[in-house]
Amino acid sequence: MNIMTLNGFNAKIEYDPDIDAFRGEILGLNGGADFYGKTPEELRKEFKLSLETFLDVCKEKGITPTKNFSGKFNLRMSQELHNKIAVEAASSGKSINQWVVDTLTNSIE
Repeated sequence: MNIMTLNGFNAKIEYDPDIDAFRGEILGLNGGADFYGKTPEELRKEFKLSLETFLDVCKEKGITPTKNFSGKFNLRMSQELHNKIAVEAASSGKSINQWVVDTLTNSIE
């Protein structure tokens, strides 16, 4: 998996061949914060520094550092897939919403 976690914050890690190093992007922030390193140890150190800097700037400016999610999102799909999901949900005795939530929850645990 290409996710690194620090103090409840997640960062997506990718290799950048142009600089022969790994780049981390901290996810879920109200702004951008990234960091670089050639080793896992260096990445963790730079992640910590980048996150601390971002949080300090947010505090100074009175900005909420993380995005707030409503818990709602629209999903577009084919009619055929929608029908299959409706059948699966009904056969499980669940609403489409509950079936999708359960399926997504099971896929990330």
